[in-house]
Amino acid sequence: MATESSFVEYVFETARLGARLTYKKMFGEYALYLDEKVVAFACDNSLFIKPSQAVASLAPDLPQGPPYPGAKDYPIADELLDDPELLRRVIEETAALMPLPKPKKKPAKAALT
Repeated sequence: MATESSFVEYVFETARLGARLTYKKMFGEYALYLDEKVVAFACDNSLFIKPSQAVASLAPDLPQGPPYPGAKDYPIADELLDDPELLRRVIEETAALMPLPKPKKKPAKAALT
């Protein structure tokens, strides 16, 4: 089942991170970015936070599961939607631990003949 846009909007409203939090739709699901770093996925109307030491220390009891078939297990953060402060902190601290995205290579120009 594809994630509804209303679920993603709810996550954004709850996290209260403003324009720092963005998303991209991919295959009916969503990747969430904080300051251009992937921090979570919204899949099947559930929130999956990237595994990190931040999640392990701030929300160690979150259930685990794959966000999509063939993926490794991620912490499922649906219960954090009831605790906006903790959700925001988990997202911010997860982003702090993630590497910056690699710069995209510009396509090579075709030679004129």
